[in-house]
Amino acid sequence: MSCPICQKEADPKYRPFCSRRCADVDLGRWLKGSYAIPVAEDEPSEGEGVDDGDRPLRPQ
Repeated sequence: MSCPICQKEADPKYRPFCSRRCADVDLGRWLKGSYAIPVAEDEPSEGEGVDDGDRPLRPQ
C-alpha cells in the first residue's frame, strides 16, 4: 500500500501513511475542510422560506 499523501511505501507504524509528517498533513487537510463533500442545497418550494418583501412567509 502506498501513502495517500506522497505515494511512498506505507510504514506499518503510521499506516496508511509513510511517516508522521504525512499523517499530520492529512489531519491538517481534514481540519481545514479540504476533504469536505459539496452538498447541493434544495431550493425552497413556492412560498416556503422565501422572503421577497412583497408577501409574508408562510408559517411552517
